[in-house]
Amino acid sequence: MNDTSVKADPYPPLLAQDLGASLTTADVLRSRDWYRDVLGFTVDREFDREGRVFAVSMRAGNVRVLVTQDDGSKGDRVKGEGFSLQITTSQDIDAIAAHAKEAGATFDTEPMDMRGMRVFRLRDPDGFRLVISSPRPTG
Repeated sequence: MNDTSVKADPYPPLLAQDLGASLTTADVLRSRDWYRDVLGFTVDREFDREGRVFAVSMRAGNVRVLVTQDDGSKGDRVKGEGFSLQITTSQDIDAIAAHAKEAGATFDTEPMDMRGMRVFRLRDPDGFRLVISSPRPTG
């Protein structure tokens, strides 16, 4: 006879409090400059080896991004395919988008209203997709 009853999972579910991303880039310094100049991330720390920067830890509020230099050891890898980073802020999306555009960002979509959010989409120099959004005021 098969037991079809649901068994309780002995482990509690993950209750995450933060998320960071690590992005392997073609040019770590170009990526550092883009995240800093286009989106306003700050540099927490640069990691170097033999006088060359190979990674940069960056932050925007609670969002952390580590950009690393692709060393080519795994061949020519396509960057930015298959996922997007979604960043939510309480700031003015149109002002953020205007600054990003002025700094040379490539947009996938201009700022628009969608499902109670103000949102725009853009790509970094390696093609990683970012979605920046803010809740629309209610009332």
